[in-house]
Amino acid sequence: MRILHVVTLVTPDGAFGGPVRVAENLAREQRRRGHDVHVAAATSGFAPDDVPTDLGGTPLLLFPSRRVAPGGFSGLTAPGLQSWIREHAATLDVAHVHLARDLVTLPAASLLLKRRVPVIAQTHGMVVESGHPLAKPMDALLTRRVLRGAGAILHLTPEERAGLLAVGAPEASLVQLGNGVPDVEGETPLPERTEVLFLARLQARKRPLAFVRTARRLLDEGVDASFVLVGPDEGEGDAVRAEVAAVGDGSRLRWEGPLPPDRTLERLRRASLYVLPSVDEPYPMSVLEAMSVGRGVIITDTCGLAPAVRETGAGVVVDASQEQLDVTVRGLLADRDALALLGAAARGASREHFGMGAVVDRLDRVYLGSLRAPSA
Repeated sequence: MRILHVVTLVTPDGAFGGPVRVAENLAREQRRRGHDVHVAAATSGFAPDDVPTDLGGTPLLLFPSRRVAPGGFSGLTAPGLQSWIREHAATLDVAHVHLARDLVTLPAASLLLKRRVPVIAQTHGMVVESGHPLAKPMDALLTRRVLRGAGAILHLTPEERAGLLAVGAPEASLVQLGNGVPDVEGETPLPERTEVLFLARLQARKRPLAFVRTARRLLDEGVDASFVLVGPDEGEGDAVRAEVAAVGDGSRLRWEGPLPPDRTLERLRRASLYVLPSVDEPYPMSVLEAMSVGRGVIITDTCGLAPAVRETGAGVVVDASQEQLDVTVRGLLADRDALALLGAAARGASREHFGMGAVVDRLDRVYLGSLRAPSA
């Protein structure tokens, strides 16, 4: 089967986050099974001689992005991608579009449907009701048309399903599919010095300031650990920088900036505990990756992974209060054996519940169903 994955943006610092990682993991497993797979996306930030041509071993087609409207990723477009689809659509068996409310993936999906290519839309929590001024016109022009034309719409959680229905997705097309992670070879013992890691975009919903405030409070109490933030700035960088500067000791609290996506697993291995205090997070890949390398996690009760983390003992689920985050981190840092037990449970949960094989088995059935469906 010839499969095309379409994602919004690939950059050196991995600014678009989880959807790119999901596409990479799915494509790798699909190629292992003998499929002909490519990933296509808009791009920015690479030097002309450094534009990558593969994503974790999968051929990667990158097209320069252009900004045509304000609003972060949603205002980007990629005319070259449209041209490529016009030329190559007839060679594709299925297109797996990691759909966002933007001018890269929506026009790509629309054009693929016009060229009668079966489209599987995976929305990663990005297509739900929104108060953004561009959301309503974009939904009227493109979003609902793409959702109604898709052979299947993959969602992560019941909350995302409800959001898709509110936007206008046909109920019969909705299929729940969780994210997975490749199995990681070998075990990595906890580092000698305890490190607490936040690895995500520095964006308000991710709550990096909650992480920093916990760090400052515990460091003031004399806790012997280091607290590290890794990720690109998306609005919270100045506030984080000020908090870090107030501590004045990079060995205790620091922001390391963005990291290329292919180095995230290595960075997670160097930590003792992964903390993501974000709210309304659908299904964060960084949490799954931390679990895959045997690191316990702390997440909030509005995260889509909260039930699995609770049931498997892979970490601790807290509410959104600063107090509960402080108490939980403090307790775990006082008990290295508890950290090790969480890590072991996290690694076991990753292998048993989030392996790529089971995810792609189900995805294969979704693809085959879309190929058998009558053409629109």
